[in-house]
Amino acid sequence: MTKRFQLPPIPESERTPLIQALLAIIEALAQEVQRQEEQIGQLKDEIAVLKGERPRFKPSQLDEKAGEDNLKGDDSKPAKRPGSEKRAKTAELPIHEERPVAPERIPAGSRFKGYQDYVVQDLRIRPHNTRYRLERWQTPEGQYVLGRLPEAVRGHHFGPILRSFILYQYYQAHVTRGVLLAQLRDWGVDISTGQLERLLTENQEAWHAEKHALLATGLDVSRQVTVDDTGARHQGQNGYTTRIGNAYFAWFQTTAHKDRLNFLRLLHGERARYAINDAALGYFREHKLPQRPLTALVSAPCRVFRKTSRWEAHLQRLGIDRARHVRVATEGALLGGLYEKGLAEGLAIISDEAGQFDVLTHGLCWVHAERLVHKLIPLNEQHRADQQAIRAQIWDFYAELKRYRQAPTEAVKAQLEARFDAIFTTHTRYETLNQLLKRLHRHKAELLLVLERPDVPLHTNDAENDLRDRVKKRHISAGTRSDPGRRSWDTFASLKKTCRKLGVSFWTFLLDRVSGTHTVPPLPEIIQARAASP
Repeated sequence: MTKRFQLPPIPESERTPLIQALLAIIEALAQEVQRQEEQIGQLKDEIAVLKGERPRFKPSQLDEKAGEDNLKGDDSKPAKRPGSEKRAKTAELPIHEERPVAPERIPAGSRFKGYQDYVVQDLRIRPHNTRYRLERWQTPEGQYVLGRLPEAVRGHHFGPILRSFILYQYYQAHVTRGVLLAQLRDWGVDISTGQLERLLTENQEAWHAEKHALLATGLDVSRQVTVDDTGARHQGQNGYTTRIGNAYFAWFQTTAHKDRLNFLRLLHGERARYAINDAALGYFREHKLPQRPLTALVSAPCRVFRKTSRWEAHLQRLGIDRARHVRVATEGALLGGLYEKGLAEGLAIISDEAGQFDVLTHGLCWVHAERLVHKLIPLNEQHRADQQAIRAQIWDFYAELKRYRQAPTEAVKAQLEARFDAIFTTHTRYETLNQLLKRLHRHKAELLLVLERPDVPLHTNDAENDLRDRVKKRHISAGTRSDPGRRSWDTFASLKKTCRKLGVSFWTFLLDRVSGTHTVPPLPEIIQARAASP
């Protein structure tokens, strides 16, 4: 922006008619310059979009997360930044060592008046190698008995603190293998590349089991979850990491595809189940499965399949071999299998309008809906004015939805439904905007799910935030190279994010599990306790 020149103040006695006229001309010219600068900035943004670059758009107000977004129309004051409250920063620190420090010179006749404390925080990073000398004793019968190693080091030549540190650095701090190896060797740890790899990816069954239990427990205690996915490369091929979770847990799984069939399998967790029941039949009819395969599925005596191979063999025996028929039948059977396993009735899935997530009770994210309007590139001032007017109405409506969640009533519900129709059936001078509004209006039931279910969130910000670590990993290391490595990344990402949501220190959790003390309860048990508390 051009630097504005400030005129010096002109006394009233010197403001002649000529001076007044010149001042008016200068002000008009200044306003015109400012208007043109704004247009130039908008044109630069539009050119950047056409060139495939990222424009410098003003962030959408729906993206701001403070409380649950500080939006126009919300009179509540934003909460303070976490940690900004004044507190005695060292009052609760455990003190490991005390060192009295005397003055350099104490004058004669002085009296001791106690201490003035000065607390210094530090770490001690040094190798600590232990030689266990297992006693060997020979019994009178000639047999030998041997001392037993502590459980935490049995089968390992690296102690629990070192193993926990390696996991923490790699999965929490995103330190690459090469940098981590150099760091450990600089500190005097004798470790090879292969040993480091095994510590990161092998013998992780206990971790994987706790990760899989997170999803089953999380879905069991929840009435709603938010979902999202992001790109993830594996063995040089493009794939996707899907995140399922809410305020209690976050669960990640990386797969090669991201269709609805894949998402339904993910909801099953480690073992999928296929069932032909009312839920499955409803899905078949909704997706217009032809009568012949529908009749074959209904007439077959076997209704529940606990292995994918048996379900696929069942479809072949029934002669269901067309790709679409197989897909719809499998999706419906997986949906039926979820209810067969005890999925809670009315579980809401809140997503960003990606088609693969449109199952069960589906709701849409308002931030993504408004972002579509925000990203339009207007062609003239009329388009721009209409775009801003619609965005302002959406912001106001969003704020009213938030207030409705706090105190839902039938009268307000009817008013909000009518206002939704008024906003999204508006005819503007911008045809692209008109078509977008029509498309959003077709999703009325999903955008207004909150009117029926005030417990559901209005956005998927938590899902996007949880996936940021995966995006960082992709930028640092491009992708995973082995199946155990991919599985371990999904597992530790799930455990780490869930610990954060539950207020459990991830370092404490790692050290507890590696050392075998198990003073930290299983995360699924903590989830159940949190969900049961008022």
